Amino acid sequence: MKFTAYERSLQGTGASRRLRLANKVPGIVYGGGDPTMIELDHNALFFALKKEAFHSSILEMELNGKTEQVLLRDQQMHPYKPIVLHVDFQRVGPTTKITKKVPLHYSGEENSDAVKIDKCLVNHVVNELPIACLASALPEFLEVDLSNLKKGDALHVNDIKLPDGIKVVTQGKPNPVIVTVVNPAEEEEEIAPVVVAAAPEKGKAKKSEKQNKK
Repeated sequence: MKFTAYERSLQGTGASRRLRLANKVPGIVYGGGDPTMIELDHNALFFALKKEAFHSSILEMELNGKTEQVLLRDQQMHPYKPIVLHVDFQRVGPTTKITKKVPLHYSGEENSDAVKIDKCLVNHVVNELPIACLASALPEFLEVDLSNLKKGDALHVNDIKLPDGIKVVTQGKPNPVIVTVVNPAEEEEEIAPVVVAAAPEKGKAKKSEKQNKK
């Protein structure tokens, strides 16, 4: 994916506020040299951030007539308004080693015995995983085939077929679970209807009171 950025010289809270009022987003590009302060068109960036590939692939940034390869590292959003406040990019090259979270794309669960035969539910425990690799080998996503799932199964990180040069960073957990097969919930037992005693008619109630007085 490509996008255009412009170098900016003014810094500080006041300068950033003026940029946002002009529908621009302040940002920074670091790595592979001195950090560069940049600004981007807000609307173009806002809609780019909605695309999965913008978060998990190498991007081509045009700056001052030159194209650099960068990776999105962070974005700051307004607490409750659809406004991007700041964005960070990292310059990368073919030999740059990176750690980055990439999304998991699950497929085939509707064809598994767990779903087709046993009517189980497939629970996606995680939807992304941190991986370590060269920037040039960064995958946009990892494909996970669930077509062989059976009742009672669980899928772990080591069950994923990874491309060459890709390593999952498990952060202390040797082989965490990413998918579980859950038995279908039992039907709720029917609740017996509650019988409410009818209130006595007014006339009969008065008659009963008189009989009690006698």
